[in-house]
Amino acid sequence: MSDYKLGLDYAKQQDQNDELAPYRNQFHIPKDKHGNELIYLTGNSLGLQPKSTKNYINQELEDWANLGVEGHIDAKNPWLQYHEFLTKSMANVVGAKPIEVVVMNTLTANLHFMMVSFYKPTKTRYKILIESDAFPSDKYAVESQLRHHGFDDKDGLVLWKPRKGEELLRYEDLESILKEQGDEIALIMIGGVNYYTGQFFDLKKITELGHKHGCKVGFDCAHGAGNVELNLHDSGADFAVWCTYKYLNSGPGSLAGCFVHGRHAHDNNLNRFTGWWSHNKQTRFKMRDEFDVIPGAEGWQLSNPPILSMAAIKASLDMFEDVGIKKLIEKSKKLTGYFEFLLKQLGEDTIKIITPSHPNERGCQLSIQVKNADKSLHNKLTEMGVISDWREPDVIRCAPVPLYNSFEDVYNLVEKLKRILN
Repeated sequence: MSDYKLGLDYAKQQDQNDELAPYRNQFHIPKDKHGNELIYLTGNSLGLQPKSTKNYINQELEDWANLGVEGHIDAKNPWLQYHEFLTKSMANVVGAKPIEVVVMNTLTANLHFMMVSFYKPTKTRYKILIESDAFPSDKYAVESQLRHHGFDDKDGLVLWKPRKGEELLRYEDLESILKEQGDEIALIMIGGVNYYTGQFFDLKKITELGHKHGCKVGFDCAHGAGNVELNLHDSGADFAVWCTYKYLNSGPGSLAGCFVHGRHAHDNNLNRFTGWWSHNKQTRFKMRDEFDVIPGAEGWQLSNPPILSMAAIKASLDMFEDVGIKKLIEKSKKLTGYFEFLLKQLGEDTIKIITPSHPNERGCQLSIQVKNADKSLHNKLTEMGVISDWREPDVIRCAPVPLYNSFEDVYNLVEKLKRILN
């Protein structure tokens, strides 16, 4: 869509025509001390709270208060199978089959559990390939796996880097690395959407390249889940992990998601760390049976789930089910395209957007480099009522989230930025 127009009237008109606009009222929008709504553009760090979340959590608090331990079976949403209430909607969000998805643990913990199963180094094939500017937690996790298996974490880490003077990664460079070192690389582990640049990678292409060279392939989709169409099943990836507190609005530090491709669902020989929640549900409480793993992603669970966190996830996922990921993406592309259109009016001598311009190569986040700016620019934006995200050395990340951000939000942000720059 390239027929965007300037002016506040256009933004207001777009909001009037937007069928998802009413969802904004289903969220708590932070306000300043005078009671004015802030322009919140950091759903890529922490999503806003749905107004329904309190009721979902209160339901479980009431059942706990009234039923005690019997809540496992007699609660309105029985706790024993609570994680199952999330599976289908989460599978829809990430483009997977229900057997391939489970909500459990936290993001980096899940990454480690996946590497227990899918990083199987040998003396000659032991390296791990990541993008050079991966989210730090991913880098630390894979380095520690290399050390855990007795390898040098500098020698064992292969970095897919952008070319000199560029920010984005090129697939032909990945192909070159794999041609040269593919038979030494045991695992490729890439952030599905890069946290810094906002580049959305072609998961299927990367997976096919990796598998062609005999590597296992996994993705950290923290910045992808609820933001882009991941199509995890079709990508063919061996595994993926993601958090739920960014675009999935489940609250700070909430539980994470995990995908294990269906072709591994019945492979009981895969090495894994186990606990009683990955044991056959029918015989789990007999307690003295030999371990009998549940097929699919559920077979990687360890412990009974924290219900209060799952209730918050359910509140958000129910909204996602209501809207549908297709409609969300459609609005997202329109809203982010409008944001890009307005930023470009500021002139390329002032602003550089390092996120890909093609709508299929990004989600809703735009990473903006402002020439000769430092963090004081971000601080001024904050004083003017904009909640955005500063990343060193010189990038402001803004994510107009289609569920609760409006065209007017985007218009007002760019007007404030203009005022600061002038």
